[in-house]
Amino acid sequence: MKNKVVTRFAPSPTGLPHLGTAMYALLNYLYARQNDGEVIMRSEDTDPVRSKPEYEKAIKEGLAWMGIKADKFYRQSERTEIYKKYIAKMVSDKTAYVSKEKNEEGIERELVRFKNPNKIITFHDMSRGDISVDTTDLKDFVIARDLESPLYHLTAVVDDYEMEITHVIRGEDGLANTPRQILIQEAIGAERPVYAHYPFVLMPNRQKMGKRNGAISLQDYMELGYLPSAIVNFTILLAWHPKDDREIFTLEDLVKEFQLERIGKSGAILDEVKLDWLNKEYMKMLPADVRNKSILDRLNKCGLGDKISEKVYPIIFDHISKWSDIDTMAGAPARTTDAVQSGGGDLDYYFSTPDVEKSKLIWKDSNENEAKKHLEHVESILKNASEDFSTLGVKKIKSLIFDYATENGRGQVLWPFRVALSGRDKSPDPFTLVYILGKDETLSRINNAIKKLS
Repeated sequence: MKNKVVTRFAPSPTGLPHLGTAMYALLNYLYARQNDGEVIMRSEDTDPVRSKPEYEKAIKEGLAWMGIKADKFYRQSERTEIYKKYIAKMVSDKTAYVSKEKNEEGIERELVRFKNPNKIITFHDMSRGDISVDTTDLKDFVIARDLESPLYHLTAVVDDYEMEITHVIRGEDGLANTPRQILIQEAIGAERPVYAHYPFVLMPNRQKMGKRNGAISLQDYMELGYLPSAIVNFTILLAWHPKDDREIFTLEDLVKEFQLERIGKSGAILDEVKLDWLNKEYMKMLPADVRNKSILDRLNKCGLGDKISEKVYPIIFDHISKWSDIDTMAGAPARTTDAVQSGGGDLDYYFSTPDVEKSKLIWKDSNENEAKKHLEHVESILKNASEDFSTLGVKKIKSLIFDYATENGRGQVLWPFRVALSGRDKSPDPFTLVYILGKDETLSRINNAIKKLS
């Protein structure tokens, strides 16, 4: 076996890629890169019914989005002639034999079985140490449906040998496959690679993450507006434990600091709260112009791009952890013009005058007259302000009213003031709203609230 490290990730294109797929590719990618080695992607598409070209394409695109690109690519369905030669040689060498057997329907078929030497196999796992298995229980296992149709154990071993794979880094389900594959390696004269088995990613219900268990695909994460750097960071922390308490790692950081020996032995549970926190940390690192463009792009998808002022963008950013949260703030994942006009989202009051409920304008144990009196005074202060509110800034607007609010009770004054502008129990402070809405719209909304209380 050559000295250069060569790793591989070999997904089956039978569904969209998820975080388990990403984990498999990421660990192999990192180990190869930090050892100046090579990483191979092998599409194990030998299942003619479930394997689809569109899934293979999705896997490539999803991993490339994360920054994971293989140095070489192979497709097992294009390597049938290679496998047939190994089957024929093993039968000739008597390390395998053709067995005529009847299936459940009573139809006779020819299977190729491996002739098990029935011995104890010991192999070393970089994460789990030495593991010994008595292969007698495996009996003479099947390696091909016939002389031309190899099965997984044989194709995996042949490909690893032909592609000179030095390290097999895969999920813990591979542990059960390893003894069979070592026996086949010995039969064809292949050197044994180094093994490392990492734990499964578990869904919140503690089931193994998989295509059949409703796992979120990488394409879904893209559409939800997660940043690829956050997905990389989150994925690696599901399997790997750094030496310290640091949690933020770029792909470049991981190439330098990742240690295969520190892969955990138990499966981590998917924590969406942690993922959202990580994603927001990466969003904070974005330049302001990139943030604003991303917000605008999402608002455009919601039909609000020309309705929401850039002044609102910092408020939007403070209230989201991924770009799709803007969809929720807008009221629906996909909003039509009619939906925008009808309102319902947390952004509506920025472009549409709210229909304020009179009862919401009253602070706790106050009354209509008190609320009306304070709104009229605030209206008078703002009406007499000569400056343009958009140039005043939030602090200056606050200074116009805050002394009055302090003297008369901040809740008594500021609660009806804010609700008059937003119509909501929860919204940004009134000074920020005044700055965003401008003088004319602010006075109009306050006047509407006063009329409600009259």
